[in-house]
Amino acid sequence: MKKIDEKKSINKELRRNKKELANWRWIIRITLIAFTISVTFSLISQTVIPNVNIFVGLIVLAVFILIGVLFDIIGVAVQVADEKPFHSMNSRKIKGAKMAVLFKKNAEKVSSFCNDVVGDICGIISGTTGAILAITLSSSLHIDPFITALFVTGLISGITIGGKAIGKSFAVNKSNYILYEFATIASKFYKIK
Repeated sequence: MKKIDEKKSINKELRRNKKELANWRWIIRITLIAFTISVTFSLISQTVIPNVNIFVGLIVLAVFILIGVLFDIIGVAVQVADEKPFHSMNSRKIKGAKMAVLFKKNAEKVSSFCNDVVGDICGIISGTTGAILAITLSSSLHIDPFITALFVTGLISGITIGGKAIGKSFAVNKSNYILYEFATIASKFYKIK
């Protein structure tokens, strides 16, 4: 009996070690992905904004804000969605259902990627883009840079927070639909065995 208990204890320890190793792999992978996305978005922001007119700069800024809000919606929807309908859809071989099940089973990681990586990076980059726009706007309109920066920062914060607040409500109410649509799009780029 004692040997059986020892064997169970060793197996439990091995499972725990594998899980900890998988968590460290995930942390390292997500850190590298965050770095890559951040550098890419920052490069776009810092090379495009100073070289275009204000209108194009505002469009780029709006795109960054929209991406942040959209991924925040997806992150919340994955956390809240019900997994059962997707198993049923998967058994009927409906496209995207298998990916939706995978996303739901890994909801913590998917939500972390969507909310923390993409969402936070978009928030930071939209702030940087806003600062560049504020400088450009204040020099072209001869307005005090301090006032322009306050206005632009407030506007970006308000739109981002308001968009995410509306998005969270939508994500909670339409979580299964959002997860299915996101999974369908993702399944076009990534195939599950």
